[in-house]
Amino acid sequence: MLPRDRAAPLTVLCLGAHADDIEIGCGGTLLQLLAARGNVRVAWVVFSTPGERAAEAQDSAARFLRNAARQDVVLLKFRDGYFPWEGAGIKERMEALRRELPEPDLVFTHHRADRHQDHRTISDLTWNTWRDNLVLEYEIPKYDADLGAPNCYVPLSRAAGALKVATILEVFASQRQKPWMEAEAFEALMRLRGLECAAPERWAEAFHGRKFVMGL
Repeated sequence: MLPRDRAAPLTVLCLGAHADDIEIGCGGTLLQLLAARGNVRVAWVVFSTPGERAAEAQDSAARFLRNAARQDVVLLKFRDGYFPWEGAGIKERMEALRRELPEPDLVFTHHRADRHQDHRTISDLTWNTWRDNLVLEYEIPKYDADLGAPNCYVPLSRAAGALKVATILEVFASQRQKPWMEAEAFEALMRLRGLECAAPERWAEAFHGRKFVMGL
């Protein structure tokens, strides 16, 4: 369980296949968490950041993690679209991160049923590597129509949701021609998840929590 004391130390690990995945999947939750708690360390790992995307990823991480007590940003260069065939290298890098980074209280990663092959690879290897941690799988809206039925919701303030969307659209200039890179798409998903969990301010992010251990 996350500490009830908002001043207690909290370590969060965010894993994304590509620059902008973490922001789209759990950006609002991170902004809200960091606004509510003052002692959060965040490790932010992006596995594919070719060319100009590295600078975008660095800029975005700095903006989203502005209120973190400490941030560890790791940008890697695995080949976009080929993660299943780069699996051995990615697994080795994850095992190294497991040793290098502090033990996380909470891990954000891709949803295992995501139809993008890179996303699935990261999800599977997350579970191989961080087996005894709280893992929440985020969702990425896209052409593949692979959104599922999440079972964990984080109601967002309108301010957090709006800041998430504005930051993504401003930072990721290289992706602006993509049909999914638009405010309407991100806001629609937050509104739908907000509807499903009766969020007080109507927006939410949702996650798949496939395994929990409850202490009595």
